[in-house]
Amino acid sequence: MVSIVASHAYAQDSGPVPADGVYNMLVGTYTAGKSEGIYVYRFDTKTGAATRVSVAQTVNPSFLVVSRDRRFVYAVNELPGDNGPATQRGGVSAFRFDAARGQLMFLNKVSSDGNDPCYLSLSPDEKYLLGANYSVAPDPGGSFAVFPVQADGQLGTSVLTVHHEGGGPVKGRQDNSHVHSTVFSADGRYLFTQDLGADKLYSYHYAPGDSHGPVTPTDSGYTRQKPGTGPRHLVFGADGKHAYLTSELAATVSTFDYRDGKLTPVQTLPLTEPGFKGAVGAAAIRLSPDGRFVYASNRGDANEIVIFSVDPANGHLKKIGHQSSLGKSPREFAIDPTGNWLIVGNQNSDTVYVFKRDQQSGLLDPTPKQHFELGSPVDFKLVSPS
Repeated sequence: MVSIVASHAYAQDSGPVPADGVYNMLVGTYTAGKSEGIYVYRFDTKTGAATRVSVAQTVNPSFLVVSRDRRFVYAVNELPGDNGPATQRGGVSAFRFDAARGQLMFLNKVSSDGNDPCYLSLSPDEKYLLGANYSVAPDPGGSFAVFPVQADGQLGTSVLTVHHEGGGPVKGRQDNSHVHSTVFSADGRYLFTQDLGADKLYSYHYAPGDSHGPVTPTDSGYTRQKPGTGPRHLVFGADGKHAYLTSELAATVSTFDYRDGKLTPVQTLPLTEPGFKGAVGAAAIRLSPDGRFVYASNRGDANEIVIFSVDPANGHLKKIGHQSSLGKSPREFAIDPTGNWLIVGNQNSDTVYVFKRDQQSGLLDPTPKQHFELGSPVDFKLVSPS
């Protein structure tokens, strides 16, 4: 159980530490412009330098997840996107990953059973892959789907698709349900699905042997959020007793106490500074490897990474700093396994910046050590080559 807690508290098990400090860095992108798919880089944790190795062509792989043994990579194919036909379903693609060579080999692709899939997670036992569909057309409303993972890494068609209903007060963004993430609790017993459109965090039991299916609703059903806030991404703290949520429309980070499948809200903090009047868009949220700091991205006119310290006594957050992403729309970012670097992609300016991170203070050096150009970089996963 200790390994499950550690793995899911930090969301990504990067594998054994390489002797030379060089990891594989997989980058998911949007492919309508300059990008071709999933890029693999060698990332040197001693210098912060990234060197391109390969690319696997696939459409709009805007979110990635890697199996615990690093043999398989799964990517959403976020379709139809802004310009596609509403009847076009999105997809989820499976790849075999040769970590030593940094090469991806396509295995298969299944329908996401919805539109605009935007998030993936593997169940604690890795028997299932879960995907969040931001929308479902022609029927309005978001959903999440559950896909069986086969022994050879390929995906089966979904065995369960759960549709949410409802909406919120923000016109154009909350006219109906929008499922934005599927996150397992640190104890591996519960699934939480964050619904931006309905302002709810839905909760489900995870019981793969249950005759009713691998996930079933809890008695409480959901944790309601303030109307119009738009909950997006959730991450559990290092001790598994607390969770942290970005709310996209309100540009806030909220802290919850967690116990036995229930989230109790205890704190909400703004990402913006007092007096900020521009557009906002909270997105990703990450913990430092030691669990002492929380980082969140904010897009709109802010375009920055906001930094919080974690009170070890109660899990509460304190805002301690913020750093410009030096570009437009920092959707996702990653902290490398050593904790020395924060890598952020600017989706709308085709750039990736590598910031040196002070492990004691949690702050970022405002002068990036490295940067490179890449079309619409979105998601980053770092994994050991061995």
